[in-house]
Amino acid sequence: LDMVRQRAEHNDCEIFSLEEVSLHQQDIERIEHLDRWCRELRILYLQNNLIPRIENVGRLKKLEYLNLALNNIEVIENLEGCEFLQKLDLTVNFVGRLSSVESLRHNLHLRELFLVGNPCTQFHGYRQYVVAALPQLRWLDGTEISRSERIRAAQGLEEARRSIWQQEQEYLRRREQQERTQEEPRPEPTEEQREEPRPEPTEEQREKEFWETPCDFTPESRLEVHRHLQEKKRAKEKDKEKKPKAPRTLITPEGRVMNVNEAKYVLRYRPHPPTNPATPPRICTSTRLLVPSSVHLDTSLMDVDVQPTYVRVTVKGKIFQLVVPAEVKPDSSTAKRSQTTGHLLVTMPKVRLLARGGQSTTVSCSNKTPFKLDPLNRFLCSPDGNIVCHFLMLNLFFQMDFTLDALKKSKLLILNNTEKNKRTN
Repeated sequence: LDMVRQRAEHNDCEIFSLEEVSLHQQDIERIEHLDRWCRELRILYLQNNLIPRIENVGRLKKLEYLNLALNNIEVIENLEGCEFLQKLDLTVNFVGRLSSVESLRHNLHLRELFLVGNPCTQFHGYRQYVVAALPQLRWLDGTEISRSERIRAAQGLEEARRSIWQQEQEYLRRREQQERTQEEPRPEPTEEQREEPRPEPTEEQREKEFWETPCDFTPESRLEVHRHLQEKKRAKEKDKEKKPKAPRTLITPEGRVMNVNEAKYVLRYRPHPPTNPATPPRICTSTRLLVPSSVHLDTSLMDVDVQPTYVRVTVKGKIFQLVVPAEVKPDSSTAKRSQTTGHLLVTMPKVRLLARGGQSTTVSCSNKTPFKLDPLNRFLCSPDGNIVCHFLMLNLFFQMDFTLDALKKSKLLILNNTEKNKRTN
């Protein structure tokens, strides 16, 4: 019932007034309930399933098109009640009893029939017999039936019927033999084979043996292949079952605050150039953190926690935690969102500002834009007196440690005010 409702979304999930439903590739092994739930059906798609016989469709009086291609059907039956049936598709099934096609004589509106890929199409005189047995038919296997072909088929109907009956009986004997072969248990190993040590076959060897072992194409073999694939699928899903994740470590037992980036933001620094080149650089007074977020994201889904040594931003349950390069004032910190872009800006004032010996270190990037490095608190100072942290939503996150060693590794040029003429990488 749930499957039919899901397929009835175009009809507001109402199944009693449903006129068309597609149930293909659903591993259905039996047709049931449709004749009670969906009396108004006109088009029914059941191709590529595991249906062994046609049943429980006789009450669908308004059914016009029935697609049962790629199933395990061996006999055409139980369609007499489908009074308005116009098209029947049985492509690639196992219909071997061609005489069962005469049960479609009662479907006076039947115009198209597809039997391509069935064993009965290999019978000598197949087309002549079907054309003569179903005078209301206009198309058979996608080929139109001409008037002259129908007259010739009707003239030789009795002879074709005897020939088809003989071939059908021979086919049924082969089918019985195939069924017995499928049911026969595998021979047990002899004592010598049991005593002989044999390594356990690997999964790859078992898979290769399954697919390379020759067998007849029968409903049983098709069902066996399906079950084999289903077992592989279940085993694969079981292997992929996610183990419960360990809780994220935000602060170690030793009290060390960790950098966490579940949202996978990327950290970039963009120093602001001074508006007036003659203006001397100043020491940074606050740290600003810009977190991008969608303008449609509700603010109630965001949470900001500022501590003296770190800041934590939670967006839709994903934690972003960053250790600040200098101690800040949580009580004086502010968090604002832009009404235009939706980005969150966290401003965190520093606790104290002190330069060793009244001196500071100047850092110059490759574009020759200078900005300050406070030697005591270890943070970068832009010429306008602030640190600007841009976090862009990319797939990579760079953890940055604001120390002199890290700056040396990043190949920045460090210039001391007392020795401006000397450069050291």
